[in-house]
Amino acid sequence: MNRTPLAVAAALAFAAGATAFAPALTAQGAPQLPGAQDPSRVTAGTYSADPAHSLIGWEVNHFGFNDYYGLFGDVAGTLTIDPANPDAAKVDVTIPVANVTTASKGLTEHLLRAGKDGAAPDFFGPAPAPARFVSTAVKADGMKATITGDLTLNGVTKPVTFEAEFTGAGNNPFNKKATIGFEAETSIKRSDFGVNYGIPFVSDEVELDISVAFEKQ
Repeated sequence: MNRTPLAVAAALAFAAGATAFAPALTAQGAPQLPGAQDPSRVTAGTYSADPAHSLIGWEVNHFGFNDYYGLFGDVAGTLTIDPANPDAAKVDVTIPVANVTTASKGLTEHLLRAGKDGAAPDFFGPAPAPARFVSTAVKADGMKATITGDLTLNGVTKPVTFEAEFTGAGNNPFNKKATIGFEAETSIKRSDFGVNYGIPFVSDEVELDISVAFEKQ
């Protein structure tokens, strides 16, 4: 069968990528996941958030009818951890609010548009400062931890507590970096941070669900 040069090049590129990512196999010959929920895989050091695989989901209620969801991506920051002393862990992450996204183009634009006639914006405005969370205390309990810290959002800093869970550790098969994954959740009141538009028709309470991968520096 004849192949065009483009098709041959594509096949070679795919083969090269497949060779670069040759997954480990179990004793039964099935592919083995690079990560596992195994604390013994965690090594001490400083890790950086992988922005391509770290997300913060938010949820609000709309008019009392149903819940609506959105995402913040491109999370940056660091985790310093020692498995021998998990309570000494420190987290410092930054969330670019300007990168907020929803399933509705109109709603996303509303979140980031300027206020009318020079008034304050309804939500974040066209050039919002990034949000930042800096931990002040960690209390580990097995695979879970309570993380307390200061959240700065919309120019306001308030204490927030997250319930976190260790979800996996291992080596990233592409860049070979040691990686740790966590999920966490909390709820905040947006009015605490000066985002008051539409309350109570759009709920004051915002639920946050966090999924972050940290790669060792």
